[in-house]
Amino acid sequence: MFRRILIANRGEIACRVVDTCRKLGVGTIAVYSDADATARHVEMADTAVRLGPAPVGESYLRGDLIVAAALETGAEAIHPGYGFLSETPDFVDMVEAAGLTFIGPSSDAIRAMGLKDAAKALMAKAGVPIVPGYHGEDQAPEHLAREADAIGYPLLIKAVSGGGGKGMRLVEETSEFQSQLARARSEALGAFGNGDVLLERFVTHPRHIEVQVFGDGTRAVHLFERDCSLQRRHQKVIEEAPAPGMTAKMRAAMGAAAVRAAKAIGYAGAGTVEFIVDGSDGLHPDRFWFMEMNTRLQVEHPVTEAVTGIDLVEWQLRVAAGEPLPLTQNDITLSGHAFEARLYAEDPASGFLPATGQLTHLAFPRDARVETGVRARDEITPFYDPMIAKIVVHGPTRALALSQLQSALAGTEVAATVTNLAFLRKLAMDPGFAAGEVDTGLIARRGDELTAMPIACTRSRALACLGLAGLTQDGPAQRGFTLWQPLTWHVPFLHAGEAGGAAITVLGPNRFDVRIGEAVHRVERIRRRWSIDGVMVAAEVVCHAAGVSVFWGNGYHFSTPERAVEDGQTRSGTILAPMPGQIISVDAASGHAVKEGDTLVVLEAMKMEHVLRAPRDGVVADVGISPGDQVRGGDALVSLIEDGTDD
Repeated sequence: MFRRILIANRGEIACRVVDTCRKLGVGTIAVYSDADATARHVEMADTAVRLGPAPVGESYLRGDLIVAAALETGAEAIHPGYGFLSETPDFVDMVEAAGLTFIGPSSDAIRAMGLKDAAKALMAKAGVPIVPGYHGEDQAPEHLAREADAIGYPLLIKAVSGGGGKGMRLVEETSEFQSQLARARSEALGAFGNGDVLLERFVTHPRHIEVQVFGDGTRAVHLFERDCSLQRRHQKVIEEAPAPGMTAKMRAAMGAAAVRAAKAIGYAGAGTVEFIVDGSDGLHPDRFWFMEMNTRLQVEHPVTEAVTGIDLVEWQLRVAAGEPLPLTQNDITLSGHAFEARLYAEDPASGFLPATGQLTHLAFPRDARVETGVRARDEITPFYDPMIAKIVVHGPTRALALSQLQSALAGTEVAATVTNLAFLRKLAMDPGFAAGEVDTGLIARRGDELTAMPIACTRSRALACLGLAGLTQDGPAQRGFTLWQPLTWHVPFLHAGEAGGAAITVLGPNRFDVRIGEAVHRVERIRRRWSIDGVMVAAEVVCHAAGVSVFWGNGYHFSTPERAVEDGQTRSGTILAPMPGQIISVDAASGHAVKEGDTLVVLEAMKMEHVLRAPRDGVVADVGISPGDQVRGGDALVSLIEDGTDD
């Protein structure tokens, strides 16, 4: 076993690797950018080395600096985590040329699976079923359009490199093909440095089921499947193991195909073989097809660990250190059911737009496994993926595990940045999901309902108004009453985009009557608990710079009118940059008429392309940016005026 390793990553995966290394007595070295100097993974590791400024191209993607840091600190091996350089074969060669061990597959294996078109050809040769489509070298738009017509619509355009939904577009009809091709290529080029694409038939009732494999270079085993069908914008939201409705025949067929894929490239380490499955009529062994192989540990690996009892990071270290696979296929058993929910700083109501800001308040349930790289008061910056945490539960049955997930999400609290927590709660309680009726289109079909902001009842509003008035702390509440009579406070607030108000009458220390409309609630603060109308409730009121958050089942967020930020995009007709980023394209010109929903600007930020659309019909008055420009959050990009043309 290694004495000391360097972890070439950040966030929750770096913390996850440190946890296993501590268990094995392996020393750890972290690397960090200027934005991560005080990050949790830096605090947890035994040693930490600065790489450079915040942008990934100057820090976490600098393989030369990472190798130099490993040599300087006496590391024997480098663990890449996932993302960044984890699937970069040139980095593997660089690590090994320096006399270090790469904790992962060989560069040859990564290259073999790195380009989706070449990988599909290799898999077909190995007897792994593949989706019908075009995987050729001719990338001329006209040729691709002809191939698309031959395949038929709907179809998927997919970048041949990378993953995570980047460079992927669904095309419904011929007229959309060229514009979607341009978008896919642009995003793929920015994310992976390769704009080539492949085309695939789109499965109309698709499920995304993947198989965890592990090899030691000569042997390979599978550790059963994970269902990752709950996705938005081609990115996973909730994963589970095993897959709902899985049959013994289907599991055997998929497991055998995944092992064949691993053996075909002499795979060593943890990997995932991803399949697209036709779930229109249950699961059948002849209705799954190879999509790609991720030659690294997956974000969702904890659900596999939960149902197998195997520490996959420990296996990675042992195999990289020269040990054989710890178990044979017959020794690996499946127990119970597990879910993982990905908690992000993002706004589901705005197309899952990533968010930034300080995590003023952050609390997780004690009875769930939580993988996180942040703490309360840490900052979500625009430089990296906005994941806050992965919340993982395990139970003896799917129904019990799902109940545990619902409880864990209800016990999670985040303020003062927007998150997808309420969306996750609704998704976990969706009747179709509870029945195991999952496919990759579920979120899109239920989008409006799932992404709607939770609306607080008058009791939650009463607590929020006490917070806005500064009356939620234990103590005499001296500001709240006079010598001769109770004092009434009038507190305005904004909640879910609507204005409201409350009248608070202070009856004594920590005792209040709160009137909201026709409702009047008697509220008392009793130590750390609240009594509302004589009933003790486990509500948490958190005051922060953006306003007040009330955590009581859901999380409800309030601000005062003077704290609220005007939505300049819809009220003034000015399109603002939602976050720092680079302008990819501008589809607006001064004097041009636009319709509501028309694309005006495409912004690349936080590793994704974001389409900014016209909020209403109008005429473009001014365009203040050009492709390639770097912009700050809040910068004005395009302004609209009313169309004065008479009908």
